[in-house]
Amino acid sequence: MRLIPLPAFEDNYIWTLQDGDRMLVVDPGDAVPVLAVAERGIRPAAVLITHHHADHCGGIARLQEQWPALPVFAPEDPRLNFRHDAIGEGARFTIGRWELSVIAVPGHTSSHIAFVTGQYLFCGDTLFSLGCGRLFEGTPAQMFDSLQKLSRLPDRTLVCCAHEYTLSNATFAAAVDPDNVFLHQRILEAGDQRRAGQATLPVTLSSELASNPFLRCDSQAIRASVASRLGRDPADPLETFAELRRWKDGFRA
Repeated sequence: MRLIPLPAFEDNYIWTLQDGDRMLVVDPGDAVPVLAVAERGIRPAAVLITHHHADHCGGIARLQEQWPALPVFAPEDPRLNFRHDAIGEGARFTIGRWELSVIAVPGHTSSHIAFVTGQYLFCGDTLFSLGCGRLFEGTPAQMFDSLQKLSRLPDRTLVCCAHEYTLSNATFAAAVDPDNVFLHQRILEAGDQRRAGQATLPVTLSSELASNPFLRCDSQAIRASVASRLGRDPADPLETFAELRRWKDGFRA
């Protein structure tokens, strides 16, 4: 199988997992890149949607027009106005040789889900390399819990985020965790990848666990940085996360 990200808009990735002449398509905000691949003889076997934002599902109507029987799997959410199978936490299903499971990860949106198949995690806008999604609808507690769920996946899991945010996240991460050698290594690697015109994704979960401050809220280094803002020690990892997310929301390099 071949994992190929299709760039879309300014910084989105439409992930495709290709098996012969068929592919899974994840979060097609734009149909055009998917149709271009199909013209080369690789047709979508199914579409996976992580949440309702238009840059993740705006291409569905065009794809369903092209392939009326195309299966679409998406969260249960009345804002999704296209034909789909609604799924949630713990769902398991098979498409061709792909065995998929679903994890509910509210926070960025109230109905956000993630998909796991084999070693691949398609997490939409919940987890980014060196960062996490904004809390548009959920609470800090929900997002913290969602990230904890993802952090318990196998270390070798390949994290397939929906945006190329790694270097922009890196500036904040370095401000929070300046002495983290794993973070500095990741930043150098990502810089080399972008200069070569490559995606910085996917990234292993083990790399994120070592370098992403939002996954390290129980570490002394992150707690100390947050304490310097609060003027006291944070009560627990959740308060650390909540303050870290507020800090990031207003951060200017």
